[in-house]
Parts: sequence; structure tokens; C-alpha cells
Amino acid sequence: MKKLVVGILAHVDSGKTTLSEAMLYTAGKIRKLGRVDHKDAYLDTDAQERERGITIFSKQAVFTYDGMEITLLDTPGHVDFSAEMERTLQVLDYAILVINGMDGVQSHTDTLWKLLKRYEIPTFIFVNKMDMEGTDKDAVFQNIRKKLDGDCVDFSSGDRDEQIAMADERLLDTYLDSGMVEVEDITEAILDRKIFPCFWGSALKLSGVQELLDAMNTYMVMPAYNAEFGGRIFKISRDAKGERLTYMKVTGGSLKCREQIEGTEGKVNQIRIYSGARYETVEEASAGTVCAVTGLGETSAGQGVGCEQENVFAGLEPVLSYKVSYPEDKDAVVVLRDIRQLEEEEPELHVEFAQETGEIFVKVMGQVQLQVLTQIIKDRFGYLISFGMGRIIYKETLVEPVMGVGHFEPLRHYAEVHLLMEPLELGSGMQFDTICSEDVLDKNWQRLILTHLEEKEYRGVLTGAPITDMKITVTAGRAHQKHTEGGDFRQATYRAVRQGLMMGECRLLEPVYAFRLEIPTEMTGRAMNDITRMHGRFAQPEIEGEMSILTGTAPVATMQEYQQDVTAYTRGQGKLSCTLQGYEPCHNEDEVLAASTYDPELDMANPASSVFCAHGAGYIVDWYDVYDMMHVKEDPGFALAGMEDVLRNITSEPTEADEDNRKRMARERQDAGAPVYDEKELEDIFVRTYGSNSRENAAYNKAGFNRHNKSVSEADWYVKKAAEHGKSKTTGAQTLSAGSKTADTGIARPGAYRKQKGEKEYLLVDGYNVIFAWDDLKALAAVNIDSARDKLIDIMSNYQGYVGCELILVFDAYKVKQNPGSITKHGNIHVVYTKEAETADMYIEKTTHELGRKYKVTVASSDGLEQLIIMGQGALRMSSRGLREEVERVNQILRNDYLK
Repeated sequence: MKKLVVGILAHVDSGKTTLSEAMLYTAGKIRKLGRVDHKDAYLDTDAQERERGITIFSKQAVFTYDGMEITLLDTPGHVDFSAEMERTLQVLDYAILVINGMDGVQSHTDTLWKLLKRYEIPTFIFVNKMDMEGTDKDAVFQNIRKKLDGDCVDFSSGDRDEQIAMADERLLDTYLDSGMVEVEDITEAILDRKIFPCFWGSALKLSGVQELLDAMNTYMVMPAYNAEFGGRIFKISRDAKGERLTYMKVTGGSLKCREQIEGTEGKVNQIRIYSGARYETVEEASAGTVCAVTGLGETSAGQGVGCEQENVFAGLEPVLSYKVSYPEDKDAVVVLRDIRQLEEEEPELHVEFAQETGEIFVKVMGQVQLQVLTQIIKDRFGYLISFGMGRIIYKETLVEPVMGVGHFEPLRHYAEVHLLMEPLELGSGMQFDTICSEDVLDKNWQRLILTHLEEKEYRGVLTGAPITDMKITVTAGRAHQKHTEGGDFRQATYRAVRQGLMMGECRLLEPVYAFRLEIPTEMTGRAMNDITRMHGRFAQPEIEGEMSILTGTAPVATMQEYQQDVTAYTRGQGKLSCTLQGYEPCHNEDEVLAASTYDPELDMANPASSVFCAHGAGYIVDWYDVYDMMHVKEDPGFALAGMEDVLRNITSEPTEADEDNRKRMARERQDAGAPVYDEKELEDIFVRTYGSNSRENAAYNKAGFNRHNKSVSEADWYVKKAAEHGKSKTTGAQTLSAGSKTADTGIARPGAYRKQKGEKEYLLVDGYNVIFAWDDLKALAAVNIDSARDKLIDIMSNYQGYVGCELILVFDAYKVKQNPGSITKHGNIHVVYTKEAETADMYIEKTTHELGRKYKVTVASSDGLEQLIIMGQGALRMSSRGLREEVERVNQILRNDYLK
């Protein structure tokens, strides 16, 4: 049996869900036609969908028709849920684009068409609502051919074959010879996207639906699948019981229950085949099947598994950011956890947490999505949230090419990277390449640099917005045969990008809507003035009866609230539809920059400076001085002149002038009072920080530690020590507190390094273990355990205020009958009382497992078994005695600062 996955796409209110209903009814899948307006459509399974009359979540139904098995995916049509729609495109064999015969091609329809082209999906077109008075088939067809593609073919027309033949020279030759076009040729032309069949009808009245199904059966072909298992994940959701569902299309071989899929956590518990709200379970899913799998963790939309190695990322993205307001009795950590669960299901939310202020932000496409999000959180988690004013999400790019260089050379580490950074056309995104000779830098190091370039979203230097539309090319670099490790090139690469942005001329980009405005003709002048005032552009108005249609583009910042104005001045007759077109140069850049508080020099997570080493001391060279200090020599101005003879400008060895410069700067630092350490002293510092310097350290390997990934702490420790003398210049560099080996574990303490962008550091403290390990608290506990607990909370609050980590203090409450457990915020730390039958050890182990995969986690406890377990989770460990030493050290520093 022919097995196909077909998606239905449309602009909102085009009748997409109604067409899905009609196809299911015609094929015999359902016995009664449901209707969106009657709130009983087969695929509108969510309460909000029934209430609002729109599709919010993609749904599937499986049916057979004349020997063909179709998995039909109904997708959202509202622009706010475009990302949900786009995720389904990754698994489609064919698409049906529904167009409202009353409105023709609208702005969002054009966006859908571009996405179908991007994903190379063969497409059928169904023009709906042709039973409505005033529809003009010829006018609509010309509109489709003009705005979508000239090779759209009317399959109901008598000259169909002639239209098909005009799309391809080979088909034209066949048609001229025989006077007709064979079915096989039509099938191939549709598959190759050379023609796009158009069908006409009314889904509500079942007109034209059977003709569409017959054509699908005739002209759609099943893809060829690999024998090896492969799958494409396109959606994550949860069922009514809260069980996690991973939706995927099997693209090769088969998927069996109780299998473990490489690259995911857990095993396949169930394979569900959904149709509407119901599903059936199967033991095996063959290639071409769309199924929901339970039991898998660490999966994400766009991920490929098995032979599908490449991950696919959505092109549509939010342009508005909103602050989340939540009830006062709710802890920010709990709210953040809940919203991150939704982010897993809706990746475009892009949840951000401002650790300094405790504020949570989400990125969304529009107001309707905010309303849906509010209702989901209320239904699923039982509390209400609200949102502040929306903020525009800007981006940044370069104006002209520039060279970026980065050097990272603390003791026993070494990497240098040179990058050519060039602006691309708007909408191009980020591109990465290398032209570096392998004689200068080995291929494996070049691949590592490219990996580091791709793994991070870089912040611009104007407002801290993400950079885009830029090509970054590796032109040169240098490694050390003995001391270079992978983390060194990460640091050098990040610094090179940032240094290039600081050196170059950047500009701000803002999101722009493509709009379609339908208004009474007598109000056209008012609308044109409004659009001009909003810094928009528009084409010549089109007159349709008593209405005029304006199409064009305008900044999101100025047009996002315009719908209310249109409704007011047209007395409800006007209609505005907007679709994100992309990013363009900001119309009020000076105003935005003046309002921004971002200072790139103070962004410690994104340093533009480089780290060098001389006389055993690491020191910082500011971004504006680093060109002369680079060990690999190339002309930074060659990027402006072109790419000719680039490699001939590169030398791999430092010159005598370089050595003189480094020695001079080292002397200046020493004269300024900065300490200079010999190699033995620096080795002792490193051992105190991380333990043994051996690269085969078994404990580190077992725990999943990677010493060189923390090497930034060593370099910046020197910077801090010099800064403490009050004379070293550290502008643009991140400064860190020193690490210290605890007496009995040899593991670095919290605060030993500041995180890279997006990372956090957590300290989990076993409360009662610490109380009974510290003599003063133990004595106090013998008199009053509550007083000992309160004192420890105060001590930890002071300590957290200095080290700046996320501190979670855990107390056993497992013997308290019917205790539900609690998490409260005490000042700047989180205090946890475990629930009944859950010990502090159990809570810490579970939390370490969840956090340790993404963040640096340290656990303070002298419980030997617990230390062994958390070590296996990849966390750092600290004894209760070691924590006491840390607290005393911090207190001494604070006292010294106060005395100054």
C-alpha cells in the first residue's frame, strides 16, 4: 500500500481544518462532518482550539483511500503559531496549500509558499470557498500565478496538458509529439516542483474534495526509504497524564518497542499512532509512519536520530519579548521550571532568566500566543501569569568586512585564531568557512574552530542583540604541540569574534512586517499617511469594488498596535494582516542606541580582549591592542582588498618584535605592581584549584570533568590578583575569584570561575550534614535545632552574596507525615525542605542529575556515598569542612574590604 505523509497549510480562516474534515469524511474515516464553528471538528482536540475556532497545535489523522494510506497533518494557520506549522514541514512528503477564494493570496500565504520552497516540498493547491458569492475563478487563478508561481496549473481546465507542457522543455517536446502528457511525466513534474496542481471547490459542501483525493492517489508517489533505522523528530508534547511524547516520522528501517535510540535518554516504552484525540499502540513502526513515542528524554524538535544525522532548525522566529509576572507566593525557580517545560514543547519561546534581577522573559510571535500560553500554565500548573509590555527583538550585523583575532595563552594552554568577518545580504543568517592552509593550522584544529563558531549565539556590541547575516571565515591560527587543548580554541574563537565586532562598524537591524491592509476606498489617503508615518513602504493601491487593498512592509515597532487604529477609523470594516518578512536596517537606530544601557566593555561573559603569557604570568591585552601581539602575522587590512594571496601573508612563527612587545608589557605590569609568578608557583596554584595536573587523572575522567574547559579560570585568576593591586587594566576582560582545593576532596570550590554566556553555577548544600560537621552549629543544635538551621541560612546568604552562584540549601523533612515538601526563597538563596519519604541525599542526587547536564554543579556534604554518586553525575564535590574554610575565607575578604 502506498504510504504518504501529507500536510495541510493555509492562512487563518481559509478553511484548512474544514478541508481536513471533508477529506476524512469522504474517505470514510469519520461518519459525521464536524465544523469549526460548531466546536466539534475531529482534529480540534484542544479546548482552546474549540473555543477560539483556530488550530493552535498540529494534529494528525490516519486514513486510507482507494489503496493509499495517508497520514494527514493539520497545521496552525494563525501567524502567531507559524513555528508550530514549520516544524511539521520537516516530515512531509507532500503539502496541500489552501487558499481562500474570497481573499486570494495573502501575506501569510506568501510566507508559507517560501517555506515550502525552502523545504522543497511538492505542493497541491486547493482553492476553497468557491461557492461564496463574488468569487472569480479566473481572477483568483491569475492572482495565484502572479504571486506564487507561474507554473501553477489549473487541473480542472481543458488546456491542462498544455499548461503542464509549458513548464518544462522535455514535457513540451512530448506534448508536441503526442498531443498529451503521460501520468508518469506529470507525477515526476509535481515531485520535482516544476508544476503545482490547482483544484477548486468548497470543503464545507464537499465540493471538489473527492477530485483532490483522486488526484493525490494518481500523482503522489511514496518515497524510497533506507533499510537502516532513521527518524526525524518534529514535536514534543505531553498527554493528559503529563507523560512526555516525542513525535517523529520514521524515515528508514523500523522502530520497535523497548529499543534504545542513540543520542536520547531512556527506551521506547510505547509507540502511539494518533488520529485526532485517540491513539492505538503498536509494537513496531515501519518507514513512513508518523508516531508518538513515550519513554524518551533529551529529544528536541528538529533532531535527527539513527541515519538522520543532521538536525533541522526552524527559520521563523519570534520578534517580541515579554516579561513574565507571576504570583508573589510562587518562587521564580518554580515558575522558570514550568515555563522551560513549555519551551521544550514550543522551542521558539526562547525563555530567558535574568539572574541579577530574577526576571523571566519569553519570546513570542504575538498577542494570541501570549493568551494561549497564559491558559496553558493555568490549566497545567494551576496558577495565573501575566505579561508586561512587549520589547522588540533587534539584531546586529556588520557594515563592512573586518578581521577578528583572539589569543588564549594562560600557563600551559595555547590557542590563536584569526577570522575574516564579512556582512551578507539581509536574511542570509550566519555562514562559516575556512581558507586556512593546513601548513599553518592542522585540519582537526580548523574543524574545532568551526564547531565553536557554530555552537554559540554571539551578542553584538551595540545593544547586545544577536548577530546575523554574516560570514565568518577562518584565515589563520596557531596551536602548541604540547599545551593546546580543545577548550583553548573555544576561548580564542569567542574572543576573536568579539574583537572583530569591536573593531568593525556595526549596524542595528529591526524586524519588519509584510502587511496587507483592506479598507474602504474613501479612507485610502488616511491609511497611506499612517503607513508613511510608521516608516513603512507600500505599492500602488488595488481597487476591488468599494474596498482598496494596500500591501507593503513596515517596522514591527511601529505597526504592532495598528490593528486597533484600523478597526476604529474604519468602524470595523478594515482588515489588517501582518507576517514577519525579516530584518532590515533599523529606522530609528540612534534612538534605540540612546535608550540602550548595554556596555560591551562591561559584558564579562563576552570578552573581546586576549590572554597572553610572559615570565610565567598571564596577562590581558585589550582588544584594541591585540593585532600587534598576535603570533601569526597577517595583514588585517587584506579583507578590504580581497582574498588574493591571503595565505602568503601568513607566517607561523613570532618575530623578535613580538617577543620584545610581550617582554615590555610584562615589565610594565610588574612595575605597576602586578605580581609575576614563576612556573612552580603557578603549578601550585593550578593544583590548589583543580587537583593533580595529570591529564590521565582518573577521578576527573570518571566524573566527566574536562580540565581544559575550565582553563579560563586560571588566566582570569591572574587578572584578578593583579587588579587587587589596583593598577592593572582589565577593561573588556572577565575577572574571576580564585579556586581552592578543599582539604579532603581536591575539588574546586564554587566561584572558581565565571560562566560563559547562558551558563550558571549551582551549589547544593546538605543542611543537616553541615550543621553537625561544624562545631559551633553542632553545639547550637544541641540546644535548639531551629536556631542552628536559621544561623546556617544566614551564613549561606552572606556567602552567596559574594560568590554569586545559585545556592540551594536542602534540609531533611522526610520523617514528617504527609509532608508535601517546600521550596522557599530566603533572600538570595533557595531553602528546600524535602517531602515525606525523600531524604536530602535523594533530593540532591535528583537535582544534580537534572542540572549537571547543563550547568556547573557543586555539592557540599561529607556523606561519602553521596559524594561518590554526585561525582558520577558529573558534578564537583566539597566536604562540609571545605565549605567552612570557604565561608571563613569569604568573611575575611569582606572584612578586609570593609577596613579599606
